This record gives sequence, structure tokens and C-alpha cells, in this order.
Amino acid sequence: MIGSLARSAARTELAGPAPFNAPLFRTLIEGVPEDERCVVLDLGKVCPQVITLFGGHRCRVEIAEVAQELELLNRDLDREALQHVAEGALPALLSEPVDLVLCWDTPNYLNREALRMLMAQVAERARPGTLAHALIYYAEPQMPVEPGHYVPDADGSLVNVAACTELRPAPRYTPEDLRLCLPAYTIERAMLLGNGMQEFLFRL
Repeated sequence: MIGSLARSAARTELAGPAPFNAPLFRTLIEGVPEDERCVVLDLGKVCPQVITLFGGHRCRVEIAEVAQELELLNRDLDREALQHVAEGALPALLSEPVDLVLCWDTPNYLNREALRMLMAQVAERARPGTLAHALIYYAEPQMPVEPGHYVPDADGSLVNVAACTELRPAPRYTPEDLRLCLPAYTIERAMLLGNGMQEFLFRL
């Protein structure tokens, strides 16, 4: 039995992380216009596959790597100081406003005040009607201690290739929590995924 379990674990490790279906992410990508300019703000890590995904369109991709600023964003700061940190975590105000925002699982790693301020600063850089995609840890009480690194597959599914295995409590933000934290946005669509995460599309 032990040998069988070991072989199974070895096969899983060799196969790598399993992709998961993300229908709203697929919908977002399929909605990118073929012949119009589009600015994408990615709050995650640099991912060549994401750049390639949008490379077939007239897209400009801005990478924020917000994970580098999580500790500062989550500190007990007054509003002015928090706004300063949130502005520094994002690209400067662009001549072209943002059309799409890829939040990935970043909201899970921000306390409510930090999430509210960061997304308010995102809104300052976006045009009305901008869509923001996010993955929220919902069904499980634990999540990795660090944000994931999500890579899109050819079929529109996502793979979290982050190697972090240590866990921490998940805030498990509800749709009502998110409405309060993102007052400038409405929930366009939401669905529970097979991996226990809740997938959201927000519209500014």
C-alpha cells in the first residue's frame, strides 16, 4: 500500500500542477476585440503565456506584481499613507485607460482597507465599463501563504504553477464583502469552480 501511494505521488509530481476550468476567464479572453486597442493591467507576476495570449490582439499589457507590496499594503496606515502605497504598487496613470484587469487571487491577500484602496486606484486608471477578473478562496478555510502564479492553458483553463505548500487562513470574502470593498464595481458574474474557488467578473 505504501509503495502504491508513493508511486501515485511521484506520478502527480511528474505531471505537475493540474489545470482547472475557469469559464469566466475564458469569457474575458474571448471578448477581447480583434481590431480595437486594449490595455490590460495584470496585478500578478510576469507571465510570458499571458503576454502571448494577448499578443494576438492589439493589446498593451501592464504588469504590476502587487505581491511585492502586500506587506506594506496590509499595514495599519492612515488613508493618505495607504493611498500613497497603493499608487506606488500600480503603474503610473496611463495616457491610455485600462480596459481589462487581471487580479488573479491577489484580493485574498489584502485586508479590507487595502483591497478597497488598491481597487480604487485601479479604477482611477481604468475607463468606465472595464472588466476585472478575480479568483477568491471560498470553500476551503486555508490557502497558500503566498499568491499563486496562474498560467493560461491553450483551452482557456488555468494552472497555478506556484510551488508554495505552506498554508494560512483564507479570508473567504463573500460577494457582499466584495461589494463593500469595491464600491466602484458591480459583480457582473460569479461562479463556484471545481477547485473550491469562486471566480468573479467585476465591471467598473
